[in-house]
Amino acid sequence: MNKKIKIFHITSAIIVALLGTLLHFTYNLSGNNNLVALFSSVNESTWEHLKLLFFPMLLTSIAGYLFLFKSLNGYWCARAIGISISLIFTVVFFYTYSGILGKNIAFIDIISFFFSIILGEISSYTLMRNNIPCIEKYAILFLIILTVSFVIFTFNPPNIGLFIDPTKMGI
Repeated sequence: MNKKIKIFHITSAIIVALLGTLLHFTYNLSGNNNLVALFSSVNESTWEHLKLLFFPMLLTSIAGYLFLFKSLNGYWCARAIGISISLIFTVVFFYTYSGILGKNIAFIDIISFFFSIILGEISSYTLMRNNIPCIEKYAILFLIILTVSFVIFTFNPPNIGLFIDPTKMGI
């Protein structure tokens, strides 16, 4: 089972990296289609870039459950925690380094994207391998709430920094 869990997480990391990279461009390529906006980055805000991690990781999580891990206790908790760690790392790292430098650097943003994927997958792998006790329905509810939040805030973003497109600020 441990080998299957390891292969899943390596495969998931590769898929998330590829899909997340593609999702950065799909909204513009779709002609700004609202359906595509649900899971693609619609602007350069930090929130929209989190979708590039969240939706591919959610997709690999669903696939992993359906095809490999239906009977693995703690699966959804491990995946929810792994996804959360990726998202949190992305936000904390971005605002820390860009705050220190006074600007963001695309190369660092790209590297941190890949690092956050690896960090999330390693976290999920470790938790799955150790068969953590949890209440799966809470993990699933959390992922549903995140999904709904991404949809709602895509079309109705709050006027706070996380949701503001820096390219529209006139800076």
